[in-house]
Amino acid sequence: MAATATTTSLEDVPSLDIMTELLRRFKCSSKPDKRLILIGPPGSGKGTQSPIIKDEYCLCHLATGDMLRAAVAAKTPLGIKAKETMEKGELVSDDLVVGIIDEAMKKPSCQKGFILDGFPRTVEQAQKLDEMLQKQGTKIDKVLDFAIDDSILEERITGRWIHAASGRSYHTKFAPPKVPGIDDVTGEPLMQRKDDTAEVLKSRLQAFHKQTKPVIDYYNTKGVVATLPAEKPPKEVTAEVQKVLSS
Repeated sequence: MAATATTTSLEDVPSLDIMTELLRRFKCSSKPDKRLILIGPPGSGKGTQSPIIKDEYCLCHLATGDMLRAAVAAKTPLGIKAKETMEKGELVSDDLVVGIIDEAMKKPSCQKGFILDGFPRTVEQAQKLDEMLQKQGTKIDKVLDFAIDDSILEERITGRWIHAASGRSYHTKFAPPKVPGIDDVTGEPLMQRKDDTAEVLKSRLQAFHKQTKPVIDYYNTKGVVATLPAEKPPKEVTAEVQKVLSS
């Protein structure tokens, strides 16, 4: 039955979309495989660089939170287990998360590799991830460390304002709206996210440094960490990323 459903759904896909996807796969076939981890504090620019890297190297973006929700919605065996755990108010185990990553990596979109963002957060998670990849005969190629001074992050984050309905974002210093506090398009008031304040940022950064420094040290011993100057403008960071990934 599943095969018929797939055939039917393909018949319903416009030819242009099929051709575009075929061209993308053809272009991707010559790209080297890459398995990447992005590490950086909130506001360091990972969210800006990630889609660029994904498109350039034909990788899939594995965000653990999204994958957990997708596995739960799809009712996969691991998703069912994760749902039971979450309903009990417990944290999903590292083994379960690694299992869900393992499952996601088998998708055609992950054929050339992946970008992991938000995982691993601890050395134990990094070890479990490495064990799983080793079983598949692969390993992490590069860990991109988005290094940036905490004081720069404070300026970046506390100046962020968003238009809630559209998701348009502004910055009081770097990308101000035409009228302070007002969305350029609709004229509606802008708002600040609850966690875009100096106090929240401070505690998030403390947790980040405490948790993540050991992870960077762990991958440093394997010689796969590339430290990026994340305080630079986005285009310059993109150029640095490309330099690192082409070497």
